Amino acid sequence: MRSIYLGIRIVFLSIISASAAYCQKTDANINGHVVDAHTGEHLPYVTVSLKGTTVGIATDATGHYFLKDLPLGEFTVAASYVGYKTDERKVVVEANRTVEVNFVLEEADLSLDEVVVSATRNETSKREAGIIVNVLSGKMFETVACSNVSETMNFQPGLRVETNCGNCGTTQLRINGLEGQYSQILLDSRPIFSSLAAVYGLEQLPVAMIERIEVIRGGGSALFGSNAIGGVVNIITKEPLRNSVALTNTTGVLSDGATDVNTSLNGSFVSDDHKAGVYLFGMVKNRDYYDRNGDGFSDIPQIGSETAGFRAYYRTGAFSRLTAEYHHIHEARRGGNRFDSPPHEADIAEYLNHLIDGGGLHFNIFSADYRHRFNFYTSAQDIRRDSYFGAERYSNNYGNTTDRTFVSGMQYTCGFDRLLFMPAELTAGIEYNYNDLHDAYASLNRSISQTTHVAGGFIQNEWKAERAGILIGVRLDKHNMMSKPALSPRSTWRYSPNPQVNFRASYSSGYRAPQAYNEDLHIEAVGGTLGLIHLSPGLKPEYSHSVSASADLYRNFGKVQTNLLVEGFYTSLNDVFAIEKTGEDAQGNIAYTRRNASGATVGGVNAEAKLSIPGRFEMQMGYTWQRSRYTRPEQWSDMLAPQRRMFRAPDSYGYFTSGLNLTHDCSVSVFGNYTGEMLVRHTLQAVDTEKLTPSFFDLGMKLSYHFHPGKTTEFEISGGVKNLLDSYQKDLDSGRMKDAAYVYGPSFPRMLFLSIKTGM
Repeated sequence: MRSIYLGIRIVFLSIISASAAYCQKTDANINGHVVDAHTGEHLPYVTVSLKGTTVGIATDATGHYFLKDLPLGEFTVAASYVGYKTDERKVVVEANRTVEVNFVLEEADLSLDEVVVSATRNETSKREAGIIVNVLSGKMFETVACSNVSETMNFQPGLRVETNCGNCGTTQLRINGLEGQYSQILLDSRPIFSSLAAVYGLEQLPVAMIERIEVIRGGGSALFGSNAIGGVVNIITKEPLRNSVALTNTTGVLSDGATDVNTSLNGSFVSDDHKAGVYLFGMVKNRDYYDRNGDGFSDIPQIGSETAGFRAYYRTGAFSRLTAEYHHIHEARRGGNRFDSPPHEADIAEYLNHLIDGGGLHFNIFSADYRHRFNFYTSAQDIRRDSYFGAERYSNNYGNTTDRTFVSGMQYTCGFDRLLFMPAELTAGIEYNYNDLHDAYASLNRSISQTTHVAGGFIQNEWKAERAGILIGVRLDKHNMMSKPALSPRSTWRYSPNPQVNFRASYSSGYRAPQAYNEDLHIEAVGGTLGLIHLSPGLKPEYSHSVSASADLYRNFGKVQTNLLVEGFYTSLNDVFAIEKTGEDAQGNIAYTRRNASGATVGGVNAEAKLSIPGRFEMQMGYTWQRSRYTRPEQWSDMLAPQRRMFRAPDSYGYFTSGLNLTHDCSVSVFGNYTGEMLVRHTLQAVDTEKLTPSFFDLGMKLSYHFHPGKTTEFEISGGVKNLLDSYQKDLDSGRMKDAAYVYGPSFPRMLFLSIKTGM
């Protein structure tokens, strides 16, 4: 132990010494420009960075850059830009000398070398990652004309976002056929998305604050914690790169005249020496309720929200950096009827008023040779929710919920030129996760008081070479609601016979503690009364084992770039959590009990194809075939026979997106989603039934035009239609006895939209 302590101390002292040296004026500079390989035009706002350091800058409006007072030594300078291949140059940085380094970037919409962080908790290229990491960026957000994170998730293979309640509009993200509570949602790589936050959270986060979203399908529990059984969604907020301001308004109009208005104002501000910067974001959303069948009750809730926050950084040295993030969300949503009256005067009302404050700090520090890297982090989120769930005008069904989440940890990474048989990277860390939830409705005799403490540690070693990679890791968690610690191993294998072909395979295990999850915190109106979920007193932990295998193929045909991905997945769940209708409680509400079923298996195939002609045309499509089945038939209602098929899990679904640049400033995109048949529950007039839904196809399109009123000023106008075919559920329940949970298909009917964006 003493030798380990001395080693870490020596590393820290060397890092501090290097950072102190960086603070001195060296007059060692690099300047140059970046141009497009095909047109020869200078490219503005390209990121130019000194790899292995915190030093970086963006080219100005003329495509030029200047890095000054750099640390001394030999470095790699990299130029990266969305839609282009990254270009790198070796350079020797000497005191009192300026070196000119120019870059020529080639367009490559299907780049293999995109940097991701979710695969191993360290920065790595998609090419060398041991598991498939899909990235949704600003380009995709614009293509499908989305305003919040929830709308983007349907445009990835294996992912589905569905609405579970027609009154309040709660949604869940399903990955590889598993329910939403099996997915781990991260904000800037930190698990502060609690069960309560996940109920409405994806719809509450505007894309204006998002740099990109990284998605991992399948288990990642050895790295990210207990809920990463179905997959991981890492939402990475925007970082300030240059001085800029943007104002955007998008207004949608539904068939009955109801509007959905989203306005965002964002600004990025960076100091002259690029040692500090802040990105500010704000958004206001107002959406009218929508009544599809004209019965006077909403089928899409009314929403009003305001979001504001920032992400800032300060480079404390060439090899250290402090980053801070904060967001505030105020959202009020209501569904039911009689919107001009208080909730308790409505025949049905689901009303929720959220106040959410969250943020985090993380400090990165690493050695001059980038061999030793430390990451210290802490994040927290506080949610306060006032709510009303009622039917038949009960005046006392008001409730209050508080939810506090805190995460803190440390991660250390050490690189080896050779460990046993190839280069390797060892990563180890510790993490503590705290959540305190209080959910009280006195009149409903509903009170959830749940405090969880999870102390965990993880270690992994990744052997990584150009043609092969192996990762072996394990995470150990002690959850206060489980008697025994949970050990979650993980292993991945990659073989690349050439740079255009990657074969991958993985195994992972995970667990879920016997606690309340997002669906358990939702109360729904059913047949003039309410439905509440209770946890079985004897609920046991649920454990999982997941395997996957994939082939990822890239090939260019002249200027045409193509990519084909085929991935098979299989997950086995032991003591799986299931819901059973168990009668009525003392207040006459419908009681559901979450209990352990015998087990379940989910397996299938994801396929994804991409085609791109850089600067001209891009298309991608994905399709999933799957089966989600209980091991033995399970019964949710004594009115119905047991069966093995899981609810709300279609055997097939898919998507496509396409974009065409008609001219340099004019573009058109077409996009769509397909959802196959699925089984849903339905309770009406105290009679339980099951229905196999029809399939749905949701088609949309968008036309955009860019104006350039000045060298640094841009103006864009776009418009289009979502759900062009008006593919929407035809058998919605009507009146005050409706089953609000009986909803399926696309979340919105046909919507016309117009968007205006200006910035500089």
